[in-house]
Amino acid sequence: MRRFAWIACCALVLLAVFSVHADEGMWTFNTFPRQIVQQRYGFLPTDSWLDHVRLSSVRFNNGGSGSFVSPEGLVMTNHHVGSECIQELSTAGSDYMANGFYAPTRDKEAKCPSLELNVLMSIEDVTSAVNSGLTPQTEAPARLASQRAAMSRLEKECAEKTGLRCDVVILYEGGLFNLYRYKKYTDVRLVFAPEAEVAFYGGDPDNFNYPRYDLDVAFFRVYENSKPAKIADYLIWNTTDLKEKDLVFVSGNPGSTDRQKTLAQLEFFRDVQLPAVIQFLQSRLKLLRDFSARGAEQARVARDNIFSYENSLKVYVNQLAALRDPDFMARRAAVEKSLRDAVAADPKMQQEFGGAWSAISTAQKAYANFYLEYRVLRVAFPQSRLYGLAASLVRLSTELPKPNAERLREYRDSNLESLKQDLFSEAPVYPELEIVLLTQAFSEFSAALGSDNPLVQQVLAGRTPAQAAADHVNDTKLASVPERKKLFDGGRSAVDSSTDTMIQLARLVDPPYRQLRTRFENEVQAVERANGSLLAKALFAAKGTSLYPEATFTLRLSFGAVSGYSDEGRPRRWYTTLVGAYELHAGISPYNLPKRWLDNRKNVNLDTPYNFVSTPDITGGNSGSPILNQQGELVGIVFDGNIQSIANSFVYTEEKARTVSVHAAAIVETLRKIYGAEGLVRELKISPAR
Repeated sequence: MRRFAWIACCALVLLAVFSVHADEGMWTFNTFPRQIVQQRYGFLPTDSWLDHVRLSSVRFNNGGSGSFVSPEGLVMTNHHVGSECIQELSTAGSDYMANGFYAPTRDKEAKCPSLELNVLMSIEDVTSAVNSGLTPQTEAPARLASQRAAMSRLEKECAEKTGLRCDVVILYEGGLFNLYRYKKYTDVRLVFAPEAEVAFYGGDPDNFNYPRYDLDVAFFRVYENSKPAKIADYLIWNTTDLKEKDLVFVSGNPGSTDRQKTLAQLEFFRDVQLPAVIQFLQSRLKLLRDFSARGAEQARVARDNIFSYENSLKVYVNQLAALRDPDFMARRAAVEKSLRDAVAADPKMQQEFGGAWSAISTAQKAYANFYLEYRVLRVAFPQSRLYGLAASLVRLSTELPKPNAERLREYRDSNLESLKQDLFSEAPVYPELEIVLLTQAFSEFSAALGSDNPLVQQVLAGRTPAQAAADHVNDTKLASVPERKKLFDGGRSAVDSSTDTMIQLARLVDPPYRQLRTRFENEVQAVERANGSLLAKALFAAKGTSLYPEATFTLRLSFGAVSGYSDEGRPRRWYTTLVGAYELHAGISPYNLPKRWLDNRKNVNLDTPYNFVSTPDITGGNSGSPILNQQGELVGIVFDGNIQSIANSFVYTEEKARTVSVHAAAIVETLRKIYGAEGLVRELKISPAR
């Protein structure tokens, strides 16, 4: 009873400090706050409503979301989520990124080399099983190792029992562990994609801005046993009834947020991590733009990477600006101080929670000492696809002989099929681009470790970074899928004895990478997990799981209203129309409508709503999420947020931050009137106007 009393005291403080406001929250489906929705909007989602939306929602393994839109396995997502496949299927003679793609019949649908789609079938709380045997006295590294072993065991048992993909998901900084069971689709085929010029109309200048005029959509189909998958739960479309102030929902897979991080963690982001990431992206963009300028084929090859880096750079620059804002950091400091003071005022609270902040702060200082070196080995080298393949082969040969529970987390049994799909993908390799990217990685490697470092000297072997990169790329055979399969099948002995230049490089780099990874896991990750879970206990005391967890690239449901906003005194209407795209057409990128758009202008209803804004809480990873009305009908597809939404990574606000979506009416209008995709439209189930 005494323990309950001080937890209740803590709860009162935390309710004041960490209250969820307005339409805030990316909620797990098993803790969705349906009563809040009813109180705010007069609608109570039922269990069957939530189950239908969950089973209609899809996760793309390359970092996006989507939804089933027909009983024949048809999936809709964003063009920029599907662009990896579209780019991989393209050639110099058939550039589907530039010219678009449409398969009018099933036999014309093109199989993606490496896409995997997941559907969340069920969720189970396994916190007790993951923490079995742990005590408050268990040291952080031992705690982390024990939890990982338990997670791998649970995942393996689940996969063997159900045949599903099973992932233990860490929530509330380790305060809760849920087992997510997914149905997995690996035969994924492209059905329709518009031209990149219209999917990303306005280019980087308009990215994260509004008003927008983008047809950022693509359609795929999932197959089972070489036949279109039969889907029981899919979304009906509503193209006519959406209006301002309507309640809408977003079902998708937000990647990550940092709203519950300590001040010390945010300061690390501000002072160490984000500046390094921004410098990395800026250098890659310059490389890719220079490479693109070499010719038309180089421009085609680099285009998707340039888009990705431009998008990421704008996000991180604006996140850094938020963290450098003294007022913003002062507000975060005040929130943390309120909780610290409450904990310090009670001896029992102080004993359990009081050391968490200083422990996390110490971990950030330790990480700053080796962050750049670790980042080069973890991020810069794998920018080369050939190096990434070599590193996978080397690590697989080392990890697979170990017991499942002792492997590096990504090599657990439950994830092996996904790893092998990527390893044996027929996706093209571009040697000229590989040399450019590996040259930069070697240069950064030398700068981070020092040119006199023994490992740097071994890797470069007296060559310039450019010479070393050319030698490794030109002399490797890993672009060949049969060669990769031979090395994988041969196991440790084949990899250890291989004379392939890229395998040799990976063998050199892997030991120091592992050393730094172990250091990160023991000195940083384990400390953050152990102490973050202590702080999470306070949140549980306040609200249990009614306080949503940080985003984890797992399925979440958010809600809000269709709503315009005011931007520096300028009113922003809640929707744009197709006529706006024509009015912006300048004949040059990024405002260059495709020829078929110009030729068919007379056929198009130019008053059709095109893009629109609403208040649901989203972040990166939500791209491609369906946006639904309270009937569970699809009214649009999320493709972006406005510039004000970027700071939502750290704190949610609905005053100006908006989710930006493509209206369902514009998708149907353009499919019919511009692309002549009547077969595709007929497959969609469109509800009559009410």
